[in-house]
Amino acid sequence: MKYYIKTFGCQQNVADSERISASFEARGMQPATDYSDANYVVINTCMVRHNPEERVYGLIQNLAKIKAKKYEQSEVFKIIVTGCMVGIAYRDKSGQFLAKIRERMPEVDEFMPIEEVGFDLEPVRIEKKHAWVPIANGCNNFCTYCVVPFTRGREISRPYNDIVEECKKLKNEGFTEITLLGQNVNSYGADIILGESNVQVLRDIDKTYFEKQSTDITEFELNGEKIQPVYVNHLGKQRIPTLFPYLLEEVTKLGFSFVHFMSSNPWDVSDELIEVMARYPSITRTMHLPVQSGDTNVLKRMNRWYTKQEYIDLTKKIKSKIPDMIFTTDIIVGFCGETDEEFENTVDLAKQVGFDRAYIAMYSPRPMTAATKTLKDDIPHAIKKKRWTLLENLINAKYQ
Repeated sequence: MKYYIKTFGCQQNVADSERISASFEARGMQPATDYSDANYVVINTCMVRHNPEERVYGLIQNLAKIKAKKYEQSEVFKIIVTGCMVGIAYRDKSGQFLAKIRERMPEVDEFMPIEEVGFDLEPVRIEKKHAWVPIANGCNNFCTYCVVPFTRGREISRPYNDIVEECKKLKNEGFTEITLLGQNVNSYGADIILGESNVQVLRDIDKTYFEKQSTDITEFELNGEKIQPVYVNHLGKQRIPTLFPYLLEEVTKLGFSFVHFMSSNPWDVSDELIEVMARYPSITRTMHLPVQSGDTNVLKRMNRWYTKQEYIDLTKKIKSKIPDMIFTTDIIVGFCGETDEEFENTVDLAKQVGFDRAYIAMYSPRPMTAATKTLKDDIPHAIKKKRWTLLENLINAKYQ
């Protein structure tokens, strides 16, 4: 028996697919060279944008033809869909999204939640020198445009020692480069310190984001030692405690040539994290720091917790400690109600920061998100395309 995996979306999905491969090979299967050579085809889906969702539907239609031909020859051919499309389907209490994908993809044999694939087996790594290492899954931030909290659920951190042991093993196996992965790596460990149910997921508390006051959580025991969790004070409130600077430093000390991490939310970049990065030259000097928009009013509509100036000041602070740091980012153009003036503020921010690269997307409504429910997608496609082209030429010209 052979399997074939098609992965859409982010690096987290790539890492998930490596674990899916391990589960198939543990059952004695071998990787296939293409769809028609396989007995099991797994589609690891993405829901962040409308386009990859539609590509999945188109792919399933093509696979249906292979399936029919295989069945004529009495060969096994199963289609399994996993990833974000299945995540949102099983978290949608109404059942409407699950009904929708079953109707549009009747040829699918199984819709498998990615949570069914654990960390018990060693991933089948695509690369031999660089490894993706997930440290957390899910997101608590609820940006109004973003479907991730609904596809992956509440943010859950992997056990600290499990991550360190995985990285030690990778180092011993000859890997020279790793990337620590999470929807928001900076908040790693908040649920470990506070307990999952105490981590607040919306900005709805006057002074803190969690039930206990910060003064009650001044120490945490990590590997038998008492440490002080790292906090970020932001907008007059105290953010969640995090262990990420400790984790990043411990992993870096293992001796990899390069240690990367992604993604970082700007409001969770602490002084302690910057200091750790500055201390170790092997930690990435290309920091992915999604801004999404350069206009403060648009950021408010997006439920992003910083202003244009705060983001610019943060990049300056980082560069003051790490002069050779360069930044990449994510930007959405044509978000609900974005005026020409608001878009020009994004252009201005891009010029001030000088991004090395930007992943630019035209806004598309996503199911269950606040923007889809309460805001209007009122920017014509032609204007979105024009704005996309302008930023693409401004920031990414050297990659074209």
